[in-house]
Amino acid sequence: MPIDTLSAGVAEWFCAALPDHGIYGLILFAFIAGLARGFSGFGAALIFIPLGGAIVGPKLVSPVLLIIDGLATLGMIPPAWRSANRPEVFAMAIGAALGVPAGTVALALMDPLTLRWIITAVAISLLALLVSGWRHHGEPRAPLSAGVGLIAGLFSGAAQLGGPPVVAYWLGGKSDFTRVRANVILYFSISTCFSAISYYALGLFVQPVFALTLVILPGYALGLYGGSKLFGLAKESTFRLICYLLIAAAAIIGMPALDGALR
Repeated sequence: MPIDTLSAGVAEWFCAALPDHGIYGLILFAFIAGLARGFSGFGAALIFIPLGGAIVGPKLVSPVLLIIDGLATLGMIPPAWRSANRPEVFAMAIGAALGVPAGTVALALMDPLTLRWIITAVAISLLALLVSGWRHHGEPRAPLSAGVGLIAGLFSGAAQLGGPPVVAYWLGGKSDFTRVRANVILYFSISTCFSAISYYALGLFVQPVFALTLVILPGYALGLYGGSKLFGLAKESTFRLICYLLIAAAAIIGMPALDGALR
């Protein structure tokens, strides 16, 4: 097959696989989500899933975020491995191994509109948890860590929203923010593998997912890089407040009742 014919075929597939609206919005939302993820180690899904789901639906946007986050954060794993409390992370990952497949089943089988309302409610509830300042106080124990991992895994499998329960749990211990951030990054590198297997088994990796990934990944990676740099420069409390405001705005704007705002 001639090269020009092959190239034309790839271009035709690429254009056909992309949605007919909202591409620039998805790129912008991915960049903002990457900033939050790069700084704090979490928050990308709470911003990107409600907004992206309003444009292309949760069954597309969740696998897209899984792929772009998994690829873009590969460089964050080695330092996280060195700094994290690995026994705590592995204990939580045991729970995630059970929770992620169950959440993925919900993503694959539920009505998209119903799932979006659930995602909105969960995002707002998790934001309230973070803003409230509630933390688990006491030493992390393996059974409790596994239980938190199970809950976080359910949220991750259904909508990549597993960050807040994990963060609320670890921030209550004696570890400083740097250790918590490393724990979160390492934990999600493991849970991402569970999600990838589950998504593949249930047929969620369809062609539009890969086309969207190619378009959105550069913006997300740029935001992730910028957020990582801000981690060493910006005041933690200020950036955390900004993240909370962005998450709140994303949850509200991404509500199905406001679909016209993003179309």
